[in-house]
Amino acid sequence: MIVTTVTTAPARRSDADGTAVASFILGLLGTFVLNIVFGPLAIILASVALVRGTRRRGRALLGLFLGIADIAILVALITTHQSIAWTPGF
Repeated sequence: MIVTTVTTAPARRSDADGTAVASFILGLLGTFVLNIVFGPLAIILASVALVRGTRRRGRALLGLFLGIADIAILVALITTHQSIAWTPGF
């Protein structure tokens, strides 16, 4: 007896919804810590969520925007401090 599983559209869409939320959270975390890692991950996850047709399109777009902002912050840090490390000026 052979059992095959077929991924249905609702299951795939729910995976895309989780991916959209994950991209938003990683993009948000990347603005504060490890933007060299979290920024590209947020961009990739947001792209995957948008391609899969998520119902949380706004969250995926926010994750994409935050991932791009993370990369921009990284570039700004490298050009101003010649390093990827920074400390708040409190």
